[in-house]
Amino acid sequence: MTAVSDATLRRSAWAVWWFMVAMISLRGLLYLAERSTVTNLGEYVNELGFLLLILIFPLTGALILRRQPRNTIGWLLQGIGLVWGLGGFTDNYARYGLLVNPGSLPRPDIAAALNGGIWVPAIGLMGTFLILLYPDGHLPSPRWRPVAWLSAVTIMALTFTLYLTPGRLELGPVPMLENPLGWEAAQPVLGVVFGILLTLLPVCVVACAVALVLRFRRSRGTERLQLKWLATAGAVVAFTFLVSMAVPLLTGALASSDGSPDWLAVLDTVSFLSFALLPAAIGIAILRHRLYDIDVVVNRALVYGSLTATLAGVYLALVLLLQQVLSPLTSESDLAVAGSTLTVAALFRPARARFQALVDRRFYRSRYDAARTLEGFAARLRDELDLEALGSDLRHVVQDTMHPAHVSLWLRS
Repeated sequence: MTAVSDATLRRSAWAVWWFMVAMISLRGLLYLAERSTVTNLGEYVNELGFLLLILIFPLTGALILRRQPRNTIGWLLQGIGLVWGLGGFTDNYARYGLLVNPGSLPRPDIAAALNGGIWVPAIGLMGTFLILLYPDGHLPSPRWRPVAWLSAVTIMALTFTLYLTPGRLELGPVPMLENPLGWEAAQPVLGVVFGILLTLLPVCVVACAVALVLRFRRSRGTERLQLKWLATAGAVVAFTFLVSMAVPLLTGALASSDGSPDWLAVLDTVSFLSFALLPAAIGIAILRHRLYDIDVVVNRALVYGSLTATLAGVYLALVLLLQQVLSPLTSESDLAVAGSTLTVAALFRPARARFQALVDRRFYRSRYDAARTLEGFAARLRDELDLEALGSDLRHVVQDTMHPAHVSLWLRS
């Protein structure tokens, strides 16, 4: 059997990418054809954000395979893009045959049924194998093979169960359309199987996440840095998603009779688009573009994020307080704003130093201990006169801060 050349693999990767672009472009045109007038701008923004988001996965895979044509993670990203592309093809076919030009295409209802279950392999691959095989394309150890097999069987079985379950196609272009592939006689059994499989899928996702955590604990060197990139992106995605869910509950925006405010729609869009950080982090980590800057990025994000939130709170509190204090003297708020601005500006440098020390002490303990050791040595250096004691102290400082394999000190006589 002849092995496939690297050039053929690269062309195949780009073919998947352009197929995805064609399907997304066609979906956009059909979407506009269905809506001759703009009735809800937020709906268009969400649709555009969704299309751009699913394009990032095959694009990242194509960029990886351009340099490493046999990279498993790159092909997995391409597979995710191909699944979304096939979903776009069936959705376009169903939209045109059912809404744009009814009766012009054969069996658009079957295309709508096939599109209704395409989300399972797309999301399933992202939540299981992309995490389980990252970053080298291999399982963490052979004992994770049952998890891989269980994930594959669950994804395939859940997809076919959705195809055979009778009922309305709620996710299709025509929500009132009945599933033409539904198996009425097996509906009770399919309902039980669907419930079991829908529970197994998140279990598989959690198991793959545990495998990633264990891989990170055993990793060293480049692999550890690659895992840090994915972990950082995942933390940002989880945080934004949690905020988008918690804020409406805390503010009571969902219970408002006036509908959802604009800022809440923007927050939902930001949390949704944050998923693009996952393929971006994978691409940067595998291609090793500025890979070693991740610690600096995390450090600066923690420091300046905390600093910004604290100073903003102090500024608002001072403005309100000074307005109340100065209200008997003047009705204008310019003096309160000026005083608050000067106070915050004066607090910036000392607050930044305190937050930097706090972050280093909590998240970068070795760096914090090394800095404290150097400060202590500098203080003792001013009072130490014995060269023998000074040399011994210097060797201990170097060992504690840099952890070299061997330390020797040479003093010129």
